[in-house]
Amino acid sequence: MTAKHQPPKDCALCPRLVDYRRANQAAFPEFHNGPVESFGPLDAALLIVGLAPGLKGANRTGRPFTGDFAGDLLYATLEKFGYAAGSYDKRADDGMVLKDCRITNAVRCVPPENKPTGPEANTCRPFLVAEMAAMPKLTTIVALGGLAHNAVLTTLGLRKVTYKFGHCARHDLPDGRVLADSYHCSRYNTNTGKLTPEMFEAVFAAIRDA
Repeated sequence: MTAKHQPPKDCALCPRLVDYRRANQAAFPEFHNGPVESFGPLDAALLIVGLAPGLKGANRTGRPFTGDFAGDLLYATLEKFGYAAGSYDKRADDGMVLKDCRITNAVRCVPPENKPTGPEANTCRPFLVAEMAAMPKLTTIVALGGLAHNAVLTTLGLRKVTYKFGHCARHDLPDGRVLADSYHCSRYNTNTGKLTPEMFEAVFAAIRDA
């Protein structure tokens, strides 16, 4: 039986994403090609929220941020600050484990051009709601990118105008939890200099210090 915070493997809620999944199943039959499950313990205090799986990253490997450049930076940073242990090798079976940290996406299925639509994010939102509800020790949420930031606020029923996205911004939420923002750790952001490894590490250093 599928947990409420995880879509079924054959989830049919978003027709466009289902069509894209089927096309990828034909083009890349060795890929995971399905909703990507969250990674890490449910009793973690830290939840990292991305936007959606990458076609040849998480959609290929079946684990969030695994198999592409974004994962290289994310997992190295988590290990540096004590949130991960093991050897990250871009595979779901590489032995990497998360410590007091969990990773998920606002949209669980890979979208065309890495861009989910608003209605798709809304359709997938109940899984993020259930995810947070299933984490009894959750104190801090890290949103990777503005779209993930907005998805978290909508999930929590909060106004976007009150909590504006900004890299390394910290938002104290009404329920006592904290929302921390970071530019997405994508190759595009690092190649253009919008995000450096030092900038990314500063987000997690601030969380660890707090």
